[in-house]
Amino acid sequence: MTPAGTRTDERTLTWDGCLNVRDLGGLPTTGGGRTAHGALVRADNLDRLTAEGWDALRAHGVRTLIDLRNADEYKPLLPLPADLDLVRIPLDELAGAAWWQRWGGLDGTPLSLRPYLDECPGAIAGIVAAVAGARPGAVVLHCGAGRDRTGLATLLLLALVGVEPAAIVADYLLSGPNLRPLWGMLGRPDEDALITAALERAGTTAEEALLATLAGFEPDARLLAAGAAPADLAAVRRRLLAAPPAAGRP
Repeated sequence: MTPAGTRTDERTLTWDGCLNVRDLGGLPTTGGGRTAHGALVRADNLDRLTAEGWDALRAHGVRTLIDLRNADEYKPLLPLPADLDLVRIPLDELAGAAWWQRWGGLDGTPLSLRPYLDECPGAIAGIVAAVAGARPGAVVLHCGAGRDRTGLATLLLLALVGVEPAAIVADYLLSGPNLRPLWGMLGRPDEDALITAALERAGTTAEEALLATLAGFEPDARLLAAGAAPADLAAVRRRLLAAPPAAGRP
């Protein structure tokens, strides 16, 4: 049975008011497994959800929202449904002034991801703790566009559970085309062209930059050094990885 709010690919979700929503289930891991459907969703700005959009979100099994924006970005069209939990992890604010001074020019591009993972331990440990501690039901991670801050958080979590690097990269790159209508709505130029120009100046591509981010990145070691609890790492794996098929069943 296809979960409510999905299209036939079982990953792209249609939530009225959002443009860039997908379930992170079905992704292959290096150990031969798959991520679980209905466990983790990535999204753009949930503030734009209509009543129908909130109904679709809840029908998909979402019970916890992790908002990665700063507090001043929160401008909801409708009140948050009372039966949903909200956790705020303001990634931009948590980076701190020194990080922004050094790396802010790369913001919005994949080139900013590894510096954040390496230099913002409290934030990445907070992401894992929030997912690990969420009550039963799906968890949705979101920011404004669902590409950069959400891309960082999902890259971290997918790497933690052993998703193949190529699959992590492919998922990240899906956001670009999804967001093209947004720039017109906001009266801004398409950011893909700006990102491509920044990558060209650095002599790389989005795919190469993302693979370089993942190369040599050891999520367990990085997270434990950041103060994440071993139990939280285990809890994230239990939540996000699909159970292997029973013996004798395909």
